[in-house]
Amino acid sequence: KDGFWDALYFAKRGDGRGRGNTGYLLGDPVNGVLWLLVSRDSGRHWIKQRGAGLQASSASQSVFAASNSSFIFNNGFMVFASGGSGGAFVYRVVETSICLDDCPPAEMNLDGKDDKWKQQRVPLGENTESSGIFSIGAQADYFGAPPLGSKVFVAVGGDYTKPNDSTGTAAWSADGGEHWTASAKPPHGYRSTVQWSESLKVWITAGTDGSDVSRDDGRTWQPLDDGNWNALSLPFVVGPNGRIGRLNAGALP
Repeated sequence: KDGFWDALYFAKRGDGRGRGNTGYLLGDPVNGVLWLLVSRDSGRHWIKQRGAGLQASSASQSVFAASNSSFIFNNGFMVFASGGSGGAFVYRVVETSICLDDCPPAEMNLDGKDDKWKQQRVPLGENTESSGIFSIGAQADYFGAPPLGSKVFVAVGGDYTKPNDSTGTAAWSADGGEHWTASAKPPHGYRSTVQWSESLKVWITAGTDGSDVSRDDGRTWQPLDDGNWNALSLPFVVGPNGRIGRLNAGALP
């Protein structure tokens, strides 16, 4: 009753630890800890993750549920983003314990007790309750050892109460989320969703005052349209009142 679920994700294949049917459920901080649950059996049972580094104050940190894209799957682990008056952060696992043979449950790290999460500050948002990272994307979702994981991440957001303000609306990382840089030319307003198009080799982001496209991994953005949008599932975009659009690749700048 004290929390709020923000995002749900199920892997299409195994999760890099030899387990399939894996799902993740992410929620706001309760009693000083961000809630991350993992299911290994298609959602029948959920296990709360207890790794170090998931501590966060409910007064200053929250996860935004705008488009169910506040986290991504990379190297067999979730990478997720937050915002709020305490600033914008990306959380990712930097240490873990993996058992490769037949192991008793106590040694399988199912509750993530051996995981260490790193909180990385991102230059995005304005340190207010209504601002931060609303969506994070990677060039691909990988299920394997770290060398296979995507190195290019893009995060978007801003302040949803200021839909036309381009301040702090996008940032990029070229090293798997270790370092972040604000976009030199950001999207032209608050953005709640971002996605990489492998077929078109472009990033697309959208929000309540339109959409933008980037061909240089989030460093600069060009306006695409001025529609009212909430979430992407390329080639589709959706908005209020049942509005659905389909990307016209020929119109990309």
